[in-house]
Amino acid sequence: MTQNRALFVFSFLLAGAFTFAQRAPIQQQLTLTPYHPNGIYEIGETVGWTVTPGPVAPTYAYKWTIRRNNAVVVKEGKLDLSSGQDKIEIGGDQPEMIYVAIEPYANLDTGSPAPAAAVPASPATPSQSSAAPSAATSAAALAGSATASQSSPAPKWVGGNTGRNNGLYAVGAAVAPLQIPLSTPRPADFDAFWDGKLATQAMLPINPVLTPVKTDVPGVEMSMFVLDALGSRAHGYAAKPAGEGKFPALVLLQYAGVYALNAHADAETAAKGWLVLNVDSHDKLPSDPSGNIPQAYNAVGNTDREKSYFLNMYLRDSRVLDYLVTRPDWDGKTIVLTGGSMGGQQSIVLAGLRPDKVTAVAVCVPAGADTNGDLHGRKAGYPFWPSENPDAMKTALYFDTVDFASRIKAPVMAGFGFIDTVSPPAGVWTMLNQIPGPKEPLPVIDSEHDNYTYLKMEPCHLRSAQILDLLLKGGEYKPKDFQP
Repeated sequence: MTQNRALFVFSFLLAGAFTFAQRAPIQQQLTLTPYHPNGIYEIGETVGWTVTPGPVAPTYAYKWTIRRNNAVVVKEGKLDLSSGQDKIEIGGDQPEMIYVAIEPYANLDTGSPAPAAAVPASPATPSQSSAAPSAATSAAALAGSATASQSSPAPKWVGGNTGRNNGLYAVGAAVAPLQIPLSTPRPADFDAFWDGKLATQAMLPINPVLTPVKTDVPGVEMSMFVLDALGSRAHGYAAKPAGEGKFPALVLLQYAGVYALNAHADAETAAKGWLVLNVDSHDKLPSDPSGNIPQAYNAVGNTDREKSYFLNMYLRDSRVLDYLVTRPDWDGKTIVLTGGSMGGQQSIVLAGLRPDKVTAVAVCVPAGADTNGDLHGRKAGYPFWPSENPDAMKTALYFDTVDFASRIKAPVMAGFGFIDTVSPPAGVWTMLNQIPGPKEPLPVIDSEHDNYTYLKMEPCHLRSAQILDLLLKGGEYKPKDFQP
């Protein structure tokens, strides 16, 4: 096994990454080459792509829509590949993300109009992997312009680069991303609200209950933990190398959904030398795949900050940190937070809630940023709270990673995709831009959310593994300078 492959496997286990069956590669009838290979432009530059056929011969005609922050349509057109190539371009006139949806509108052989594939009735719920929209989400759902012929059965579009095999292609670019500002002011009482909750929780005894768990990984001790938190109980797995010793701590936060946690992966990570705390996102045993948790938990209490499901989730995360620092097997120095999607969201939040305790944060496709974006010309992502509900939008700001970011003191690495529709990149940039200390943006220009395009997000998986390996060996993580 090569070193890079070992790092990849290591990070795959740490992330609790999505399990998916092997499938044939998705055909691509279009190749889209950005004018700037890194996908990043200055204000005033022309943002663009050269489009060529292949590697599979095109059988569809395509149209394209350029959206600012995947919300505001700024330009539309059709591809003409008769000369062997075409261009899609737009002037970058402000700090922003550019999202281009390219979708079929006719079969080249028959000229029949493009069908609209099945569109989900509502945004994704946390029952789907990594808080992602349903895999049935189509070009019509994301690009919004195809119409179906109602008079005859529609052919099924295939191919594309978004991981859905529905004919949709997407490309993205950033214009002056380090200048992307807040879309919505931070609530004036944000700090008072959360500091008050933490102070109240601190008065409660933790009352840890540990239940030994058998593992087939040699040299590892494992337990299931239950802790008292404010309004609920925190659950998860604790694993560490067997015997006496003090170890750096790795806190794993989970992506969206309701499922049993992967105890075997936790044990394998602990065998490398970590004190691992894998935190269930819900008030249920980590071995329980359901726990009577509502599948649409992200909508629970979303109009009242005192009733939001995320209130107790975030407080449980903080309670796990309370417990961790009391353990005699913690080295007293290193606490690393990591997770993907909603796990990245919780990692950013926890680093903001407990800035003096966290050593480093390494996350991929963090969700939960810019929740009010739909009100300000930016497409919002998970938890997909309804922008038409003023109370939901007001509540969302107390759980938005953007508003926790200014409290963070630890160095942060965050990887994200330029065509991600679950963790939109404009929100991730906004969140990172609020962190006052060192941070390392890791943009991946051709990646959707990583349950769709997991392998494209490999640069983030590898970088996470490198950072964790450095910290495990006693090194100090210093974010790489970002060069647009």
